Amino acid sequence: MAEVEIVRHDGWAELVLNRPEVRNAINGPLGVALAASLRELDAADEVRVILLRGAEGAFCSGLDLKSFNADPAPEWLAGFAGIWRSAHTALYEARKPIVAALEKYAINGGAALALAADVLIVGESAFLQVGEVQQGMAAPYNVAWLRLRHSEAVTAQLTLVGRRFPGSELKELGLAYQAVSDDLVLETARSLAAQLAGYPEGSLSRIKAVLRRYNAQSADDWFDRAAQVTPGSATQSPSANP
Repeated sequence: MAEVEIVRHDGWAELVLNRPEVRNAINGPLGVALAASLRELDAADEVRVILLRGAEGAFCSGLDLKSFNADPAPEWLAGFAGIWRSAHTALYEARKPIVAALEKYAINGGAALALAADVLIVGESAFLQVGEVQQGMAAPYNVAWLRLRHSEAVTAQLTLVGRRFPGSELKELGLAYQAVSDDLVLETARSLAAQLAGYPEGSLSRIKAVLRRYNAQSADDWFDRAAQVTPGSATQSPSANP
């Protein structure tokens, strides 16, 4: 079974984190597949919008700690920092808008993926948690995405408090575009992706290019600003459990 699946539609595509047996938790192969699939869809002329979601009704539970702690260690472990950076670089450099459907939860490393989306649809009782502070860890990718799009005050609330923020609060804080009934998250996100894909050709990518131009920093420069604060913090250390 592929770690990441692509489902193509007319003018848009779904990018599915596909490890439902571990609540779509992150490991090396998923990171590699995510980066490659993002690049593939971003280069496809027929795709105007990318919808990021998790398989079987949950977004992402964070790192797959069982995989990371396996004995013997998996071959990809030593290179995971680079793998994970590559995935976030692909998200940062995507020319197409990314809509995310946050069902059930997005935790730590999974939260960073949800926050990377240009437009976030979340279930009312689903939650996002940047909980690394409770483990004595930094949260560099979460901080980087939050500061790219939101104020220091909002970033501080999510990263310093470290609790679960339900969909209703994410909407109030401006982190989510819509908070909808839990059973309507995917339907709403798909409808929005299809709507955006129907806009005049090139308009979405042109507007996104202008937005990114205001930042005027490369992906590595942007992510390094967060990763270099605490030595060894370039990878997330999230819980694999909600």
